[in-house]
Amino acid sequence: MSGSSRLLDTRGGGAAVAPEFLVTPDMLDAVSPSGDRGGMVLGSGQQGEPLTISALRPVPTRIVLVGGLYLARQVALRAMAVGALVVVATGRPASWQVLQKAAGNGPDGRPAPLVQVRRLSPVELPRPSEDSPLLVVHDGGPTPQELFPPRSPWQTTVYVLPYMHPQAGATANAADLILLQRLPVGQAQLAARIWRLPPHMIKQLTTLADDQVVALGRNLWRTMRLVSTAKEQQILGPVRRGD
Repeated sequence: MSGSSRLLDTRGGGAAVAPEFLVTPDMLDAVSPSGDRGGMVLGSGQQGEPLTISALRPVPTRIVLVGGLYLARQVALRAMAVGALVVVATGRPASWQVLQKAAGNGPDGRPAPLVQVRRLSPVELPRPSEDSPLLVVHDGGPTPQELFPPRSPWQTTVYVLPYMHPQAGATANAADLILLQRLPVGQAQLAARIWRLPPHMIKQLTTLADDQVVALGRNLWRTMRLVSTAKEQQILGPVRRGD
């Protein structure tokens, strides 16, 4: 597991890790607002405190998401809310059209360029910057190829794994942050071998509720409950595990 920068935190004091972004009022109405320090509020802790992930950073960042399409699309929506361009490389483009609808239209009446949904093949990506960070979502099955590795500051690549696979170990170990939904016993045991998890963590992975996620990183193991706004539920449906 690479990286030591803090990627998950509760709200509070501290130096900023990302700038503020400006987006249209319609976009903010469609998705939940960002957390402080430029992070995205993803869920709440045991005491109801908001937990944020600093997914858009001045260093190349990898996030592995093991779970359903709902969580992947929610992360993408919230990246859009803090001003990120989102490129989705997927074999199931129809499942991602909701993001383009949520982005709405620009002043010229054309679809806003916040989201691009593409096939699973190498393409030239937009150049990320502090003012225009880039989130690339690689939705290519349990053993993703390195089509869009993060090489530039302000680029984050999210690898969406529908389930744990033995050949996903290299991708998983290179991640700065892993988000895990509930796993069957066999897959939880595979996760334990990849990340060297103790027995009590294996058990926790098999007993998560449908709206719970474990955030895993270097010196990080945090269970959170997904938070979804009413508008997000209109776009994505109720919080759930799976596709």
